[in-house]
Amino acid sequence: MHPTDEIENESNYTPAKYRTPDGAPSDIVMFTITSEDKGTGKKALPDRKLEVLLIQRKKWPFEGQWALPGGFSDENESMYDCARRELMEETSVADVHLEYFNVYSEPNRDPRGWIISHAFFALVHERYLADRKAQDDAADVRLFPVEEALAMELAFDHGRIVRDALERVRAKMRTTTIAKEFLPDEFTIGELYQVIRTVVPDFEEPNFIRKITSTRSRYGLLEEAKDEQGKPKQSNRYSQRAAQLYRFTGFVPELSIYG
Repeated sequence: MHPTDEIENESNYTPAKYRTPDGAPSDIVMFTITSEDKGTGKKALPDRKLEVLLIQRKKWPFEGQWALPGGFSDENESMYDCARRELMEETSVADVHLEYFNVYSEPNRDPRGWIISHAFFALVHERYLADRKAQDDAADVRLFPVEEALAMELAFDHGRIVRDALERVRAKMRTTTIAKEFLPDEFTIGELYQVIRTVVPDFEEPNFIRKITSTRSRYGLLEEAKDEQGKPKQSNRYSQRAAQLYRFTGFVPELSIYG
């Protein structure tokens, strides 16, 4: 420190001494799983695809290119509040899984200046996105299969953000109960397995039913759904033979890579 420099304190501090970012947006990678009937006339699980919601930019920069939904925060809200607001504007719902996963601050990532983006991922049931409409600042809004979105030249560094979010969601699909965000409250083991494989295509477990319902470390994760008389509830929606319905209990098993 130079001898003539003042020691900064409450009385002489001024934000004018510091360069501040030109903006701090929240960008949201909004995942959903869409389902489509196989159309074979036979009862079977539907075809499911992991998709991501993108908006087509209406203005400079990157006018006409596809990008993630998001927006700039203001000084009276947190980044989480900004993300929740943007999510509400796009889906009209607030009670979905929204999680922060990274910050993107590389120089020149945005031609508008020093823009530090905080990225979130959201897991949204497809019913909330059925009637989606583009906001005033977007030319279009659309769901894209994840692999198709990753092959596109997205605006800014949004391709990297989608890739990072997908990696995080795939890891959590293997290690947490986030599959429930894509399932009804009551579901069959076959539906649960299909949802996991839709997000993590290389996940294969021939003994899935036994392991998910009987393994000691996972005991209590699921419970059989029962009717008002206490009898097990079953469904033949996707199969000729009725299958037991289950629900998540809310229990989180303590698993360890060392145990």
